[in-house]
Amino acid sequence: MERQNDDLSTLQALCAEQAIEVNHETLQQLVRYGECLEEWNHKINLISRKEDAPVIIKHIFHSLLISRYHTFSEGEHVLDLGTGGGLPGIPLSILFPRTRFLLVDATGKKIAACQAMIKELGIDNAVAMHTRVEELKGVVFDTVLSRQVAPLDKLCSYAGPLLKAGGTMICLKGGNLDKEIAEALKSSKNHNGFPSKIEQHPIHAISPFFSEKHIVIACG
Repeated sequence: MERQNDDLSTLQALCAEQAIEVNHETLQQLVRYGECLEEWNHKINLISRKEDAPVIIKHIFHSLLISRYHTFSEGEHVLDLGTGGGLPGIPLSILFPRTRFLLVDATGKKIAACQAMIKELGIDNAVAMHTRVEELKGVVFDTVLSRQVAPLDKLCSYAGPLLKAGGTMICLKGGNLDKEIAEALKSSKNHNGFPSKIEQHPIHAISPFFSEKHIVIACG
């Protein structure tokens, strides 16, 4: 219980600092997701087991930071590409219950964990599906999210055909991204002209745990 209270207080303070509006019930649900994530991580590899930061900061708050740069609206359709353990899709689906999230991953065990966590947490605006992104047909999204380590040009090649006109891809990335961004813009002609522009927002000043971390926004 002490750990739970500490995580709740930590997340509440961090969200307040970044003007992320979150009520007590939502905070509790986010903290419980963190517990679920750690419980499942003992069974299958969802996140690193040698963490240098609390899960509530490195994974959950990190995901919520996307909301500083994108307003998730009612009825918006969002794809979480290569969701792994549900990041960033599950935290954002908790924060934005009127936005629709589809979480996909090619690893069946990870999706099974996501499905179990979504059910336990009572989330009704997120669905986890075991599939490769290349196999998604006949569906388009307003927004695509990714926390994958894949290069930006590869992520853009996946996202481009799945985005509505004027859609947005938002990635949580680390390191020096200048070369990746240049290559993604150069190769846009190969995937429906996406992206037409890319913004890079460093978040290292928010927490020492986010050293060299960026939120990257690619627009159609």
